Amino acid sequence: MTAPIRGASPKHVELVRDLSFRDGVAIVVGSVIGSGIYLVPGGVARQIPSTKLVFLIWIAGSLLTLFGALSLAELGAMYPGAGGLYVYLRAAYGRLVGFLYGWGLLTLIHSGSLATLAVAFGVYFAQLVPLSPLEQKAVSISVILLLTLVNLFGLKTGKWVQNILTFTKVGGLGLLIVLLLSSTHKHAAAVAPAPGPPLLLGIGAALVAVLWAFEGWHMVSFTAAEFRNPARDLPRSLGWGALILAAIFLLANLAYYHVLSPAELQATDRAAATAMSTAYGGPATIFVTVLILASIIGASNGTVLTGPRVYFAMAQDGVFFKSLTKLHPVSRVPVVVIVIQGIWSSCLTLAGNFQELFTYVIFTAWIFYGLAALAVIVLRRREPDRPRPYRVPAYPMIPILFVLAALFIIGITVVNGPLHALYGIGLILAGVPVYFLGFRRKAA
Repeated sequence: MTAPIRGASPKHVELVRDLSFRDGVAIVVGSVIGSGIYLVPGGVARQIPSTKLVFLIWIAGSLLTLFGALSLAELGAMYPGAGGLYVYLRAAYGRLVGFLYGWGLLTLIHSGSLATLAVAFGVYFAQLVPLSPLEQKAVSISVILLLTLVNLFGLKTGKWVQNILTFTKVGGLGLLIVLLLSSTHKHAAAVAPAPGPPLLLGIGAALVAVLWAFEGWHMVSFTAAEFRNPARDLPRSLGWGALILAAIFLLANLAYYHVLSPAELQATDRAAATAMSTAYGGPATIFVTVLILASIIGASNGTVLTGPRVYFAMAQDGVFFKSLTKLHPVSRVPVVVIVIQGIWSSCLTLAGNFQELFTYVIFTAWIFYGLAALAVIVLRRREPDRPRPYRVPAYPMIPILFVLAALFIIGITVVNGPLHALYGIGLILAGVPVYFLGFRRKAA
């Protein structure tokens, strides 16, 4: 039997606590494994010719994701309500910073992630069925709207779709890894990899790409209020989800390098498809394409499921429109914000290409990820006696390392793409007058 969350909405309609530890892990893993692990390795190889350094970058990305997950685990256990990072940032820095995160999430970070996944789906679907660019956009928008509809039916429907898709794509990716590692294909004659950009810029660009592959690890925190035991299961979901992802991504890269030389990886933007085609022939790429499509659908569903909980929490606090607190009397989900998110993400699919969208997302997101990790230190000092069912290990080293990494990612992105950074900052700062003119006085 599931327990409702009291006082969550007008008219006594309440969110439902129906998420378990297993569901949480499925959200973490399923929201992250999209198209990145199939596409990113080639770009990383181009930035860094050294194979050993490539694996170090993937290990660094894995550790950063784990450090971020452990930091959020402490905050999530302290504040086990809907909203995740929004709630932690509000507690540490005040309502304006919390609002700016939620504003950025809706206008770009979360909605942009969903749009990016949908654009990638259209591109890969066109490899199975010939489509014009306009038809690809139509497919992308259809994916967003279909998953929006699925999640309007309720948390139980959304989570079971997520569980099934996560199991399917992890199983498929595992099969791909086994097939590649068992291949007897030998590299072509050794070709020296092309030199990359200056080392520091190359490392930075490669790390940004790797972190895009890990993007979404934090989304489960948005749904904390719907866990049956959030103080116990949210931290466990974050930690185990990050470890599972690290293992899968490192094994996938090992499999790619088992079949392809560094020079061959540099020459492709489709690492998985190229590796399978090289090892087993052209028809094997169909398997990879179907696997990528399933992965993108799963990541998209996790994104659709989690984001609206933040806007719902903001509306409860009085820093967003009050109508967004309304839950459907039967499905008991925030239907208005789910629909708004679906419509806006559909619009964003028309705003840019895959590369542009994920650069915007990574830059703006990591500003707030860094602030969230720093919030662990801020709140330890400000509220030392507040109950902490979970404490981040190796404190304060893990939060500090994560904050330093966030600063590095932000700086590298500014250097490599100043216009993208300026656009992201502009969107966030545009929320300042919105807050003061529209919501400051209404805040509870």
